[in-house]
Amino acid sequence: MKIFKNIPSWLKNKYFLTLLVFSVWLLFFDDRDIITTHFKHRNELRQLEHSRDYYLQQIDTTRKELDDLKQNPEMLEKYAREKYWMKKDNEDLFILPE
Repeated sequence: MKIFKNIPSWLKNKYFLTLLVFSVWLLFFDDRDIITTHFKHRNELRQLEHSRDYYLQQIDTTRKELDDLKQNPEMLEKYAREKYWMKKDNEDLFILPE
């Protein structure tokens, strides 16, 4: 009983204890608790940043390729032949399966 006398009265209050239990439950044990939700959002943000970096790199690569195609007619012809199987009128095209 000596232990209970040392505890302040506001800690023994049933409303405070209820609020404390409810807060602990929400912070740690609920499905939408703060801690795991924070980690999930942080991981999702990290994945989105990686995908953004990947797509920015792809945009730069495509822009460089487009500039090369606009400036060099030989590159344009090579690109059209390789990607779209285009040919000149007097040529025959043989497609070999890989």
